[in-house]
Amino acid sequence: ARHKKPVGIYWLQAASVAAGEAVVGPSARTSIAFYRVPSLLAAIGSVLLTYWIALPFVSRRSAALAGLMMATCVLLGVEARLAKTDAVLLFTVLASVGALARAYLTPPAARRPDLGLAAIFWTGLAAGILVKGPIAPLFVGLAILTLVIIERSGAFMRVLKPLLGLLWCALLCLPWFVAIYYVTNGAFYEHAVGVDMLGKVAEGAEGHWGPPGTYLLAMWGTFWPAVALVAMAVPFAWKHRGERGVRFLLAWVVPGWLAFEIAATKLPHYVLPLYPGLAILAALAMERGSLQGISRRLTDFSLVWPVLGAILMVALGAGLIWLGGNWVYGVMALPFLALSMILLVSACAGFRHRSADRSFLVVACGAVLLYAGVYQFLMPQMKGVWISERLAAIAQASGCPAGNIATVPYQEPSLAFLVGTDVRFTDP
Repeated sequence: ARHKKPVGIYWLQAASVAAGEAVVGPSARTSIAFYRVPSLLAAIGSVLLTYWIALPFVSRRSAALAGLMMATCVLLGVEARLAKTDAVLLFTVLASVGALARAYLTPPAARRPDLGLAAIFWTGLAAGILVKGPIAPLFVGLAILTLVIIERSGAFMRVLKPLLGLLWCALLCLPWFVAIYYVTNGAFYEHAVGVDMLGKVAEGAEGHWGPPGTYLLAMWGTFWPAVALVAMAVPFAWKHRGERGVRFLLAWVVPGWLAFEIAATKLPHYVLPLYPGLAILAALAMERGSLQGISRRLTDFSLVWPVLGAILMVALGAGLIWLGGNWVYGVMALPFLALSMILLVSACAGFRHRSADRSFLVVACGAVLLYAGVYQFLMPQMKGVWISERLAAIAQASGCPAGNIATVPYQEPSLAFLVGTDVRFTDP
Protein backbone atom coordinates (compact mmCIF):
# COMPACT_ATOMS: atom_id res chain seq x y z
CA ALA A 1 0.00 0.00 0.00
CA ARG A 2 1.09 3.58 -0.67
CA HIS A 3 0.97 5.23 2.79
CA LYS A 4 2.30 8.67 1.91
CA LYS A 5 -0.56 11.14 1.58
CA PRO A 6 -4.08 11.49 3.02
CA VAL A 7 -7.10 10.64 0.94
CA GLY A 8 -8.10 14.04 -0.48
CA ILE A 9 -6.19 13.90 -3.76
CA TYR A 10 -7.33 10.33 -4.39
CA TRP A 11 -10.97 11.30 -3.93
CA LEU A 12 -10.56 14.14 -6.41
CA GLN A 13 -8.79 11.95 -8.95
CA ALA A 14 -11.38 9.21 -8.54
CA ALA A 15 -14.16 11.74 -9.16
CA SER A 16 -12.34 12.99 -12.26
CA VAL A 17 -11.94 9.46 -13.60
CA ALA A 18 -15.60 8.67 -12.89
CA ALA A 19 -16.62 11.76 -14.86
CA GLY A 20 -14.27 10.68 -17.64
CA GLU A 21 -15.79 7.21 -17.73
CA ALA A 22 -19.23 8.76 -18.17
CA VAL A 23 -17.93 10.54 -21.28
CA VAL A 24 -15.38 8.24 -22.93
CA GLY A 25 -16.04 4.91 -21.24
CA PRO A 26 -13.80 2.51 -19.28
CA SER A 27 -10.65 3.72 -21.03
CA ALA A 28 -10.69 6.79 -18.76
CA ARG A 29 -9.51 4.62 -15.87
CA THR A 30 -6.17 3.95 -17.56
CA SER A 31 -5.71 7.42 -19.06
CA ILE A 32 -3.32 9.58 -17.02
CA ALA A 33 -4.94 12.74 -18.38
CA PHE A 34 -8.01 12.33 -16.18
CA TYR A 35 -5.85 12.01 -13.07
CA ARG A 36 -4.28 15.36 -13.92
CA VAL A 37 -7.58 17.23 -14.18
CA PRO A 38 -7.78 18.10 -10.43
CA SER A 39 -4.34 19.71 -10.64
CA LEU A 40 -5.31 21.72 -13.70
CA LEU A 41 -8.55 22.95 -12.15
CA ALA A 42 -6.81 23.73 -8.86
CA ALA A 43 -4.13 25.74 -10.68
CA ILE A 44 -6.78 27.78 -12.48
CA GLY A 45 -8.63 28.23 -9.20
CA SER A 46 -5.42 29.34 -7.49
CA VAL A 47 -4.93 32.10 -10.05
CA LEU A 48 -8.48 33.29 -9.38
CA LEU A 49 -7.97 33.06 -5.61
CA THR A 50 -4.79 35.14 -5.91
CA TYR A 51 -6.93 37.83 -7.53
CA TRP A 52 -9.51 37.51 -4.73
CA ILE A 53 -6.90 37.67 -1.97
CA ALA A 54 -5.32 40.75 -3.56
CA LEU A 55 -8.52 42.81 -3.65
CA PRO A 56 -8.26 44.18 -0.06
CA PHE A 57 -4.68 45.24 -0.79
CA VAL A 58 -4.83 46.75 -4.29
CA SER A 59 -7.19 47.85 -7.06
CA ARG A 60 -8.86 45.33 -9.35
CA ARG A 61 -6.34 46.06 -12.09
CA SER A 62 -3.39 45.35 -9.81
CA ALA A 63 -5.14 42.29 -8.38
CA ALA A 64 -5.50 40.99 -11.93
CA LEU A 65 -1.77 41.57 -12.44
CA ALA A 66 -1.04 39.52 -9.31
CA GLY A 67 -3.20 36.74 -10.75
CA LEU A 68 -1.34 37.05 -14.05
CA MET A 69 1.97 36.63 -12.23
CA MET A 70 0.72 33.30 -10.91
CA ALA A 71 -0.81 32.31 -14.24
CA THR A 72 2.58 32.69 -15.96
CA CYS A 73 4.58 31.15 -13.10
CA VAL A 74 6.84 28.34 -14.35
CA LEU A 75 6.30 26.18 -11.27
CA LEU A 76 2.51 26.46 -11.26
CA GLY A 77 2.47 25.61 -14.97
CA VAL A 78 4.41 22.44 -14.22
CA GLU A 79 2.23 21.47 -11.25
CA ALA A 80 -0.93 22.00 -13.32
CA ARG A 81 0.27 19.21 -15.62
CA LEU A 82 1.09 16.63 -12.94
CA ALA A 83 -1.22 14.18 -11.18
CA LYS A 84 -0.08 15.08 -7.66
CA THR A 85 -1.12 17.07 -4.62
CA ASP A 86 0.65 20.40 -4.82
CA ALA A 87 -1.64 22.46 -7.05
CA VAL A 88 -4.62 21.31 -4.96
CA LEU A 89 -2.75 22.12 -1.74
CA LEU A 90 -2.07 25.61 -3.10
CA PHE A 91 -5.78 26.11 -3.77
CA THR A 92 -6.78 25.08 -0.24
CA VAL A 93 -4.12 27.25 1.41
CA LEU A 94 -5.13 30.28 -0.65
CA ALA A 95 -8.78 29.86 0.33
CA SER A 96 -7.81 30.00 4.00
CA VAL A 97 -5.32 32.85 3.53
CA GLY A 98 -7.90 34.93 1.66
CA ALA A 99 -10.33 34.68 4.57
CA LEU A 100 -7.54 35.34 7.07
CA ALA A 101 -6.44 38.46 5.20
CA ARG A 102 -9.93 39.92 5.32
CA ALA A 103 -10.24 39.14 9.03
CA TYR A 104 -6.91 40.79 9.79
CA LEU A 105 -7.46 43.87 7.62
CA THR A 106 -10.89 44.58 9.11
CA PRO A 107 -10.58 47.65 11.36
CA PRO A 108 -10.72 46.61 15.05
CA ALA A 109 -13.89 48.63 15.67
CA ALA A 110 -15.68 46.84 12.81
CA ARG A 111 -14.65 43.28 13.69
CA ARG A 112 -17.63 40.97 14.03
CA PRO A 113 -17.79 37.19 13.65
CA ASP A 114 -18.31 36.49 9.95
CA LEU A 115 -19.82 33.08 9.24
CA GLY A 116 -18.99 33.27 5.53
CA LEU A 117 -15.30 34.01 6.06
CA ALA A 118 -15.14 31.44 8.85
CA ALA A 119 -16.63 28.77 6.58
CA ILE A 120 -14.10 29.53 3.84
CA PHE A 121 -11.16 29.56 6.26
CA TRP A 122 -11.90 26.36 8.15
CA THR A 123 -13.20 24.40 5.16
CA GLY A 124 -10.09 25.34 3.20
CA LEU A 125 -7.92 24.27 6.13
CA ALA A 126 -9.76 20.95 6.46
CA ALA A 127 -9.44 20.31 2.73
CA GLY A 128 -5.73 21.07 2.92
CA ILE A 129 -5.31 18.60 5.78
CA LEU A 130 -7.12 15.90 3.79
CA VAL A 131 -4.85 16.60 0.82
CA LYS A 132 -1.43 16.88 2.49
CA GLY A 133 -1.77 16.50 6.24
CA PRO A 134 -0.18 19.19 8.42
CA ILE A 135 1.36 21.22 5.58
CA ALA A 136 -1.66 23.51 5.08
CA PRO A 137 -1.93 24.29 8.84
CA LEU A 138 1.82 24.94 8.83
CA PHE A 139 1.56 27.73 6.26
CA VAL A 140 -1.55 29.27 7.79
CA GLY A 141 -0.49 28.71 11.40
CA LEU A 142 2.91 30.37 10.96
CA ALA A 143 1.22 33.42 9.45
CA ILE A 144 -1.27 33.64 12.33
CA LEU A 145 1.42 33.12 14.98
CA THR A 146 3.59 35.84 13.43
CA LEU A 147 0.69 38.31 13.31
CA VAL A 148 -0.27 37.53 16.91
CA ILE A 149 3.31 38.17 18.05
CA ILE A 150 3.55 41.42 16.09
CA GLU A 151 0.12 42.67 17.17
CA ARG A 152 0.41 41.24 20.68
CA SER A 153 -3.17 40.21 20.19
CA GLY A 154 -5.16 37.55 18.39
CA ALA A 155 -8.38 39.55 18.37
CA PHE A 156 -8.57 39.44 14.58
CA MET A 157 -9.23 35.69 14.78
CA ARG A 158 -12.63 36.35 16.37
CA VAL A 159 -13.91 37.19 12.88
CA LEU A 160 -13.24 33.56 11.92
CA LYS A 161 -15.18 32.02 14.87
CA PRO A 162 -12.25 29.82 16.05
CA LEU A 163 -14.10 27.51 18.46
CA LEU A 164 -16.90 26.68 16.05
CA GLY A 165 -14.39 26.56 13.20
CA LEU A 166 -12.13 24.07 14.94
CA LEU A 167 -15.11 21.81 15.56
CA TRP A 168 -16.12 22.07 11.90
CA CYS A 169 -12.57 21.33 10.76
CA ALA A 170 -12.36 18.30 13.06
CA LEU A 171 -15.75 17.06 11.85
CA LEU A 172 -14.50 17.12 8.27
CA CYS A 173 -11.10 15.54 8.94
CA LEU A 174 -11.26 13.19 11.91
CA PRO A 175 -13.51 10.44 10.50
CA TRP A 176 -11.03 9.53 7.77
CA PHE A 177 -7.95 9.84 9.99
CA VAL A 178 -9.53 7.56 12.60
CA ALA A 179 -10.64 5.09 9.94
CA ILE A 180 -7.22 4.90 8.29
CA TYR A 181 -5.62 4.20 11.66
CA TYR A 182 -7.80 1.14 12.24
CA VAL A 183 -7.70 -0.09 8.64
CA THR A 184 -3.89 0.04 8.45
CA ASN A 185 -3.25 -0.76 12.13
CA GLY A 186 -1.28 2.47 12.41
CA ALA A 187 0.94 1.79 9.38
CA PHE A 188 -0.30 4.91 7.61
CA TYR A 189 0.92 7.19 10.40
CA GLU A 190 4.15 5.26 10.81
CA HIS A 191 5.07 5.84 7.17
CA ALA A 192 3.31 9.11 6.32
CA VAL A 193 4.42 10.95 9.45
CA GLY A 194 7.47 9.07 10.66
CA VAL A 195 9.11 8.50 7.27
CA ASP A 196 7.58 10.74 4.62
CA MET A 197 7.23 13.93 6.69
CA LEU A 198 9.64 13.87 9.65
CA GLY A 199 12.29 12.13 7.58
CA LYS A 200 12.29 15.03 5.13
CA VAL A 201 12.80 17.52 7.93
CA ALA A 202 15.77 15.71 9.47
CA GLU A 203 17.63 14.68 6.33
CA GLY A 204 17.49 15.08 2.56
CA ALA A 205 14.96 12.43 1.55
CA GLU A 206 15.34 10.69 -1.82
CA GLY A 207 18.50 12.65 -2.58
CA HIS A 208 16.78 16.05 -2.41
CA TRP A 209 19.00 17.72 0.17
CA GLY A 210 19.88 21.39 -0.20
CA PRO A 211 21.51 24.08 1.95
CA PRO A 212 19.62 27.11 3.31
CA GLY A 213 19.11 29.58 0.49
CA THR A 214 18.22 26.90 -2.04
CA TYR A 215 14.66 28.16 -2.47
CA LEU A 216 15.81 31.76 -2.83
CA LEU A 217 18.12 30.71 -5.64
CA ALA A 218 15.60 28.36 -7.26
CA MET A 219 12.91 31.05 -7.27
CA TRP A 220 14.70 32.83 -10.14
CA GLY A 221 13.66 29.94 -12.34
CA THR A 222 10.53 28.61 -10.65
CA PHE A 223 8.80 31.98 -10.23
CA TRP A 224 9.91 33.33 -13.59
CA PRO A 225 8.90 35.83 -14.97
CA ALA A 226 7.33 37.56 -11.94
CA VAL A 227 10.47 37.07 -9.84
CA ALA A 228 12.05 40.18 -11.41
CA LEU A 229 9.23 42.37 -10.08
CA VAL A 230 9.42 40.68 -6.68
CA ALA A 231 13.13 41.48 -6.46
CA MET A 232 12.47 45.11 -7.39
CA ALA A 233 9.74 45.30 -4.72
CA VAL A 234 12.02 44.28 -1.81
CA PRO A 235 13.01 47.89 -0.90
CA PHE A 236 9.31 48.85 -0.96
CA ALA A 237 8.44 45.97 1.37
CA TRP A 238 11.14 46.97 3.84
CA LYS A 239 10.23 50.66 3.77
CA HIS A 240 6.50 50.01 4.29
CA ARG A 241 6.79 46.98 6.60
CA GLY A 242 4.80 48.82 9.27
CA GLU A 243 1.67 49.07 7.10
CA ARG A 244 -0.98 46.49 7.92
CA GLY A 245 -1.23 45.20 4.36
CA VAL A 246 2.50 44.78 3.88
CA ARG A 247 2.79 43.33 7.39
CA PHE A 248 0.26 40.65 6.55
CA LEU A 249 1.99 39.72 3.30
CA LEU A 250 5.36 39.48 5.04
CA ALA A 251 3.86 37.40 7.86
CA TRP A 252 2.42 35.07 5.22
CA VAL A 253 5.66 34.66 3.26
CA VAL A 254 8.71 35.08 5.52
CA PRO A 255 8.12 32.56 8.38
CA GLY A 256 7.06 29.78 6.01
CA TRP A 257 9.98 30.49 3.72
CA LEU A 258 12.47 30.33 6.59
CA ALA A 259 10.95 27.09 7.86
CA PHE A 260 11.42 25.37 4.53
CA GLU A 261 14.90 26.80 4.05
CA ILE A 262 15.87 25.23 7.38
CA ALA A 263 14.36 21.81 6.55
CA ALA A 264 16.86 19.38 5.03
CA THR A 265 14.81 18.16 2.08
CA LYS A 266 14.44 20.74 -0.68
CA LEU A 267 11.92 20.44 -3.51
CA PRO A 268 10.85 23.52 -5.49
CA HIS A 269 7.11 23.04 -5.02
CA TYR A 270 7.31 23.11 -1.21
CA VAL A 271 7.22 26.94 -1.17
CA LEU A 272 4.65 27.32 -3.96
CA PRO A 273 1.88 28.44 -1.50
CA LEU A 274 4.04 31.47 -0.66
CA TYR A 275 4.39 32.72 -4.24
CA PRO A 276 0.96 34.43 -4.36
CA GLY A 277 1.97 36.55 -1.36
CA LEU A 278 5.05 37.70 -3.26
CA ALA A 279 2.94 38.39 -6.35
CA ILE A 280 0.53 40.57 -4.38
CA LEU A 281 3.44 42.40 -2.75
CA ALA A 282 4.91 43.14 -6.19
CA ALA A 283 1.50 44.28 -7.45
CA LEU A 284 1.16 46.60 -4.45
CA ALA A 285 4.60 48.08 -5.11
CA MET A 286 3.67 48.64 -8.76
CA GLU A 287 0.40 50.32 -7.86
CA ARG A 288 2.19 52.69 -5.48
CA GLY A 289 4.63 53.62 -8.25
CA SER A 290 7.56 52.21 -6.29
CA LEU A 291 8.93 50.36 -9.32
CA GLN A 292 9.22 53.55 -11.38
CA GLY A 293 12.33 55.69 -11.19
CA ILE A 294 14.21 53.09 -9.18
CA SER A 295 17.96 52.65 -9.38
CA ARG A 296 19.63 51.06 -12.39
CA ARG A 297 20.78 48.24 -10.14
CA LEU A 298 17.15 47.28 -9.45
CA THR A 299 15.90 47.72 -13.01
CA ASP A 300 18.67 45.37 -14.13
CA PHE A 301 16.60 42.58 -12.61
CA SER A 302 14.45 42.85 -15.74
CA LEU A 303 17.34 41.16 -17.57
CA VAL A 304 16.02 37.97 -16.00
CA TRP A 305 13.20 37.98 -18.56
CA PRO A 306 15.21 37.55 -21.77
CA VAL A 307 18.25 35.86 -20.20
CA LEU A 308 16.40 33.01 -18.50
CA GLY A 309 14.06 32.76 -21.47
CA ALA A 310 17.06 32.32 -23.77
CA ILE A 311 18.70 29.80 -21.43
CA LEU A 312 15.50 27.74 -21.38
CA MET A 313 15.20 27.83 -25.16
CA VAL A 314 18.81 26.80 -25.72
CA ALA A 315 18.66 24.07 -23.07
CA LEU A 316 15.48 22.57 -24.49
CA GLY A 317 16.74 22.84 -28.05
CA ALA A 318 19.92 21.00 -27.07
CA GLY A 319 17.83 18.49 -25.14
CA LEU A 320 15.69 17.84 -28.19
CA ILE A 321 18.80 16.88 -30.15
CA TRP A 322 20.64 15.07 -27.35
CA LEU A 323 17.65 13.07 -26.14
CA GLY A 324 16.66 11.73 -29.52
CA GLY A 325 13.80 14.05 -30.43
CA ASN A 326 12.54 14.84 -33.91
CA TRP A 327 14.21 18.06 -35.08
CA VAL A 328 11.15 18.87 -37.21
CA TYR A 329 9.26 19.74 -34.03
CA GLY A 330 12.08 22.07 -33.07
CA VAL A 331 11.57 23.89 -36.34
CA MET A 332 7.82 24.07 -35.65
CA ALA A 333 8.55 25.62 -32.26
CA LEU A 334 10.84 28.31 -33.69
CA PRO A 335 8.12 30.89 -34.53
CA PHE A 336 6.79 30.71 -30.97
CA LEU A 337 10.23 30.94 -29.43
CA ALA A 338 11.40 33.75 -31.71
CA LEU A 339 8.34 35.92 -31.09
CA SER A 340 8.62 35.17 -27.38
CA MET A 341 12.23 36.36 -27.31
CA ILE A 342 11.32 39.55 -29.19
CA LEU A 343 8.69 40.37 -26.57
CA LEU A 344 10.96 39.53 -23.63
CA VAL A 345 13.81 41.66 -24.97
CA SER A 346 11.38 44.49 -25.76
CA ALA A 347 9.96 44.45 -22.22
CA CYS A 348 13.44 44.50 -20.72
CA ALA A 349 14.77 47.23 -23.00
CA GLY A 350 11.77 49.46 -22.46
CA PHE A 351 11.28 48.89 -18.74
CA ARG A 352 12.76 52.24 -17.69
CA HIS A 353 10.57 54.09 -20.19
CA ARG A 354 7.18 52.47 -19.63
CA SER A 355 5.15 51.56 -16.56
CA ALA A 356 6.01 48.33 -14.77
CA ASP A 357 2.55 46.88 -15.26
CA ARG A 358 2.63 47.43 -19.02
CA SER A 359 6.08 45.90 -19.20
CA PHE A 360 4.85 42.83 -17.37
CA LEU A 361 1.90 42.47 -19.74
CA VAL A 362 4.40 42.27 -22.60
CA VAL A 363 6.46 39.75 -20.62
CA ALA A 364 3.37 37.65 -19.90
CA CYS A 365 2.58 37.47 -23.63
CA GLY A 366 6.15 36.39 -24.27
CA ALA A 367 5.94 33.75 -21.54
CA VAL A 368 2.72 32.31 -22.98
CA LEU A 369 4.35 31.95 -26.41
CA LEU A 370 7.42 30.37 -24.84
CA TYR A 371 5.31 27.85 -22.94
CA ALA A 372 3.34 27.03 -26.09
CA GLY A 373 6.54 26.18 -27.93
CA VAL A 374 7.96 24.20 -25.02
CA TYR A 375 4.92 22.17 -23.97
CA GLN A 376 3.42 21.62 -27.41
CA PHE A 377 6.50 20.92 -29.52
CA LEU A 378 9.74 20.47 -27.58
CA MET A 379 9.11 18.49 -24.40
CA PRO A 380 6.85 15.77 -25.89
CA GLN A 381 9.62 14.93 -28.35
CA MET A 382 12.40 14.46 -25.79
CA LYS A 383 12.13 10.70 -25.82
CA GLY A 384 15.04 10.22 -23.46
CA VAL A 385 13.17 12.02 -20.66
CA TRP A 386 10.15 9.74 -20.72
CA ILE A 387 11.67 6.74 -18.96
CA SER A 388 8.34 5.01 -18.29
CA GLU A 389 7.54 4.92 -22.01
CA ARG A 390 10.94 3.40 -22.78
CA LEU A 391 10.55 0.76 -20.08
CA ALA A 392 7.04 -0.06 -21.29
CA ALA A 393 8.33 -0.51 -24.84
CA ILE A 394 11.02 -2.90 -23.59
CA ALA A 395 8.45 -4.88 -21.59
CA GLN A 396 6.10 -5.09 -24.56
CA ALA A 397 8.88 -6.23 -26.87
CA SER A 398 9.84 -8.97 -24.42
CA GLY A 399 6.29 -10.29 -24.25
CA CYS A 400 6.50 -10.44 -20.47
CA PRO A 401 3.11 -10.12 -18.68
CA ALA A 402 2.75 -7.21 -16.24
CA GLY A 403 2.47 -9.57 -13.28
CA ASN A 404 6.01 -10.77 -13.90
CA ILE A 405 7.54 -7.29 -14.20
CA ALA A 406 9.33 -5.69 -11.27
CA THR A 407 11.06 -2.31 -11.32
CA VAL A 408 14.10 -1.47 -9.18
CA PRO A 409 14.78 1.30 -8.10
CA TYR A 410 12.54 3.20 -10.55
CA GLN A 411 9.31 3.96 -8.65
CA GLU A 412 7.30 6.31 -10.88
CA PRO A 413 3.58 5.40 -10.76
CA SER A 414 3.21 6.46 -14.41
CA LEU A 415 4.73 3.09 -15.36
CA ALA A 416 1.58 1.34 -14.13
CA PHE A 417 -0.49 3.21 -16.72
CA LEU A 418 1.69 1.86 -19.51
CA VAL A 419 2.37 -1.77 -18.50
CA GLY A 420 -0.58 -2.51 -16.21
CA THR A 421 -1.32 -2.27 -12.51
CA ASP A 422 0.20 -5.69 -11.79
CA VAL A 423 3.72 -4.28 -12.13
CA ARG A 424 5.67 -4.56 -8.88
CA PHE A 425 7.57 -1.57 -7.49
CA THR A 426 10.29 -3.04 -5.29
CA ASP A 427 13.36 -1.96 -3.34
CA PRO A 428 16.93 -2.98 -4.18
